[in-house]
Amino acid sequence: MLKERMMWRMRRRSKTICLSLALISIFLQLLLAFVSLSLYHQSCAPLPATRTPFPTHLANKSYDFTAMDGGRIAPVKAALVEPLAPSLAKLEALFDHPLYYAPMSSIHDDDLLLTVKPNLGSERSSQMWVSESQEGYDSVHWNRTNGSHPPWLRFHLAISRWQLYPHPDPNMDSVIQQLATHRIVSVVQKTAGTQLKLVMSFQNYGQAMFKPMKQERDDETNYNLYYFSDFERHNAEIGAFHLDRILGYRRVPPVVGRQVDVVKEIKDITTDHKLARTFFNSPVGNVCFYGRCSYYCSTEHAVCGRPTDLEASLALMLPDQSLATRRSWRSPWRRSYSRSKLARWETEPDYCETIKKTAPYDKGTRLVDFIDMVILDFLMSNMDRHHYETFEKFGNNTFLLHLDNGRAFGRHSKDEPSILVPLEQCCRIRRSTWLRLRLLSLPQYRLSDVMRASLFHDPLQGVAPLLTEPHLDALDRRLKTVLNAVSRCVEKQTEGGGEKVIYDDIGQQKDM
Repeated sequence: MLKERMMWRMRRRSKTICLSLALISIFLQLLLAFVSLSLYHQSCAPLPATRTPFPTHLANKSYDFTAMDGGRIAPVKAALVEPLAPSLAKLEALFDHPLYYAPMSSIHDDDLLLTVKPNLGSERSSQMWVSESQEGYDSVHWNRTNGSHPPWLRFHLAISRWQLYPHPDPNMDSVIQQLATHRIVSVVQKTAGTQLKLVMSFQNYGQAMFKPMKQERDDETNYNLYYFSDFERHNAEIGAFHLDRILGYRRVPPVVGRQVDVVKEIKDITTDHKLARTFFNSPVGNVCFYGRCSYYCSTEHAVCGRPTDLEASLALMLPDQSLATRRSWRSPWRRSYSRSKLARWETEPDYCETIKKTAPYDKGTRLVDFIDMVILDFLMSNMDRHHYETFEKFGNNTFLLHLDNGRAFGRHSKDEPSILVPLEQCCRIRRSTWLRLRLLSLPQYRLSDVMRASLFHDPLQGVAPLLTEPHLDALDRRLKTVLNAVSRCVEKQTEGGGEKVIYDDIGQQKDM
């Protein structure tokens, strides 16, 4: 009997111990699962943005952007304007200078790239612009009057033989406003090129070239990287537009910075199936895509939002080639794009003498037009000018388009003297260009100051400076190099009795 009681007590204790151990085990497993889940969520959370958040007053669709024309700005917060007041005053004074109102003869119909046909019925005219899907696009109610046209069309109709847009341009504010704020209704990838570019369409049928942010603004190009392996920069495209305008060229289409939602404004609305298949989520939860292109379109070179917001440059598209054919010209000073081979101009000191005898550089303004572009490229350190374009309608008597500037502003600590070789070999420059360069070297119009003021008008400037101070300082340094090169050419002309260095285009314009 005693033995049976002892056995019963032992079995009861065993059950109690087993039950306790089971409860403890369950508790430990639940605790472990809770800790693991917390660590998992922490590791997958998006990384905090390293930049200042995009200001709501700049991202707002109804924001009235500061005026671009003539450097004048609309009232904005005094705290933003006050530190830049001296530079803004310099920019306004610069654009009011007579050198930016060079005399030019009246523009005839033959000098305009596009004209509106006078006898085309309004109903047929409207139907020409209706989208195939019509989804997201505005209803078209355009006629022959300029006031009925959207900003991009007014810009296209103002392109002339001599420039992309006049100075001052009353339409520029509207164009900038469209690029910065209008709703994007369609996105496809631009197939040509080595890097990712998108074509974005707006509800009023305007289109823009989209280039995404790929690196931080203060990242300098690696010294061991060849120029043809460099990445394109969105802020370089924006900076090139402002610099081209400050130089008085007006040959770069309007470009503005914008922050887009890569999901709502690209992925969800694209009809490009190849582009859509390249979207993915990064390990930290950012939405990325890489598109299809020759070289830099892969997961290793993907463009990522933070987590969906992405900075980019949007450049107004030029008229379609079916309406205004453009001709592509190979640059005479094109680089070899080889790691070991040199181009002819790098080994022949008298190379320009051959070019001066070769069409279309043997007459007209083509050579000094090219030198204008060389100066622009040297100031912003763009080594990638292998081709340039002109509008075929105007033949050889027209300006050069300064397109595709994404590889500019890569290095501020080093100047690239080889870019300036055409000026040094040919010793030719427009009088108007030379006078404006001298103007920009004066303290009251200092190039870095007016560039800083001009970039202030871009919406992305509120996130971080589009060009860092070292880049702005480099502009002043390089400008002195250009002026010194022209001075050496003038000295050679004086000593040796050579051909004139200064091409008097101001006198030519009066007789044009």
